[in-house]
Amino acid sequence: MSLPPDTVRTKYWHRLDDGRVQCDLCPRLCKLREAQRGLCFVRACQDGEIVLTTYGRSSGFCVDPIEKKPLNHFFPGSAVLSFGTAGCNLACRFCQNWDISKSREFDTLADQASPEQIARAAAALGCRSVAFTYNDPVIFHEYAIDVAEACHALGIATVAVTAGYVCSEPRAEFYRHIDAANVDLKAFSERFYHQLCSGHLEPVKQTLVYLEHETDVWFEVTTLLIPGENDDPREIGAMCRWLVENVGEDVPIHFSAFHPDWKMLDKPATPPETLRRAREIAISEGLRYAYTGNVHDAAGQSTYCHGCGAKLVGRDWYVLTDWTLSPDGSCRRCGTCCSGRFADGPGDWGSRRLPVRIADWAAPLA
Repeated sequence: MSLPPDTVRTKYWHRLDDGRVQCDLCPRLCKLREAQRGLCFVRACQDGEIVLTTYGRSSGFCVDPIEKKPLNHFFPGSAVLSFGTAGCNLACRFCQNWDISKSREFDTLADQASPEQIARAAAALGCRSVAFTYNDPVIFHEYAIDVAEACHALGIATVAVTAGYVCSEPRAEFYRHIDAANVDLKAFSERFYHQLCSGHLEPVKQTLVYLEHETDVWFEVTTLLIPGENDDPREIGAMCRWLVENVGEDVPIHFSAFHPDWKMLDKPATPPETLRRAREIAISEGLRYAYTGNVHDAAGQSTYCHGCGAKLVGRDWYVLTDWTLSPDGSCRRCGTCCSGRFADGPGDWGSRRLPVRIADWAAPLA
């Protein structure tokens, strides 16, 4: 049977003895009967198989600074074309992008774009990379991979902003097409994942270990600190020690400020001091690069040499204020290498945010 243009067949599923079909993309393992949708909303059972129902449809496109993903060690100062779809495979009560990730309305998917159109638009806009963000690219696996292939054909990198909640086989296929990632390590307790996200911690840890030991993907980690939920210094210390022991001391970690949203309106915003304390804990536990986010903190958002302490990349929000990296990514003062992916010099995109219509920029290249 033919499918609508925005619906494509998928391969990570199998039939169960009771007539249902199990989706094997993420650890949720949704078991669906005909016409039912998974928790993510975008993957459904149709004609006895799992299909993706939002291929080629987006909730919108925007050119951002790469630091907004956040990625501080992946071509700092460069522009990234960002987009997402709708839905999510977690149910975080505190979601900061709930209007997109929790959308059950196809009207959210107002912008249509083929993978080739996205790649051409990114090139025309001078973007060094394209980011799958706003909601998790795990759930639009097939679309993201096709976009990545089109981008690579034009020399454009791809970035995944993800919760890392994915099964092993699709994870391996997905990250063969990804150049950089920011993984949202939401907390370091099973209680938090179970009660506030309707998920589990262990699959996310497995993704982080996989990225470090099985791929060449550059990745950074973000934790949104929520007062009274995941901001205990002991938990932060345990998380940082685990990262050093299992992922390595060079993985950058970002501690971001929570603001009341979605179904967690009873919690106060994160005090800046909580973020600064978390950054100090991370450094004391051996992580070389730790940052604060969603607050104005130039010191906590800049990159420093772990050899001599020199400021390598100064940041004021998303504006670069200093650059003392050599072309090979080493400190000009002492020669110590700074881990990451760097160009000969900083990008100049700055703090601009430019919403775009792909149709206006996607003409075939001459």
